[in-house]
Amino acid sequence: MRFVECTVLAEKFGFDTVWFGDHLVPWTHSQNKSAFCWSVMSVALDRTKTIRVGPVVTTPIGGRYHPIIIGQAAATLNNMYPGRFLLGVGSGEAINEAMFFPQEKWPKWQERTERLCEGITLMKKMWQSPDYFAFEGKYFPLSKFFLYTKPKTEIPIYFSAVGEKAATYAGIYGDHLVTINSPSRCRDVIFPIFEAAARKTGKDPSKMEKMVEMGMSRVRPSQSRSKSVFSDIINETDPREIEEMRQRVSDSTHTRLDPSPDDIIEAVDSYWKVGATHVEIDTNSFPERIRFLGEKVLPYFLERRDDYSR
Repeated sequence: MRFVECTVLAEKFGFDTVWFGDHLVPWTHSQNKSAFCWSVMSVALDRTKTIRVGPVVTTPIGGRYHPIIIGQAAATLNNMYPGRFLLGVGSGEAINEAMFFPQEKWPKWQERTERLCEGITLMKKMWQSPDYFAFEGKYFPLSKFFLYTKPKTEIPIYFSAVGEKAATYAGIYGDHLVTINSPSRCRDVIFPIFEAAARKTGKDPSKMEKMVEMGMSRVRPSQSRSKSVFSDIINETDPREIEEMRQRVSDSTHTRLDPSPDDIIEAVDSYWKVGATHVEIDTNSFPERIRFLGEKVLPYFLERRDDYSR
């Protein structure tokens, strides 16, 4: 499994974290593979010693996964590999979740987000409760439950947020933020909303990571078109259709550049300058991309580690 190979290689080069996509089917049909990431993550953790691993993102919204299942899985991995498991969560995409709501329509974003927030609350309760407890939830009510295998350390929750409302929920229910917005939108909209919501709940935003996902290639989508395409993709259930959607995006909508090391360094720096504390570069399961970043990009940041510590 190349994802395990990539994790071992990433640790060798000195990366801090490897994130795994949690998908039932691939985002594009030609990808032709989609392994169960929880099985792969456990092997990756076992074959490494220090690097942190987690899904970005999984969906404890009661469709594919009930929050108790994710809560137990996360606690078990943390119990086995204390401090090395991170939990990224999100409200889900139709391609992975819609088939698990057979008696009802695919829930709208607001309901999915309510489910996610309730699921987070339930998971934290089960990780911390010293005895059986009841849970009065709208979506996941329990008369009594107790998690026997507890995590050994705190499990940090990275809450995925693309829009303003989601950023508010991330600040309230998450420990950290994950987003895919541009540097300017992160600076002017997403980060301030996230931090304000966190403060209102008594949290210290300076102790909360603001993580950004970016691709290996430099992609600059136009605001209006990219929002429409993102919405279509989130609600599509067929990877063949998603592949066609991406092909229909015109050259005027996206500018793709074959990145040099300096291009990637500049892109990461642009997020750092607006307040990001964690940047994930999407390499998929390509060891050669890990090697390229490890040899050509990572040394720049390792040499300046103190400057990049917030």
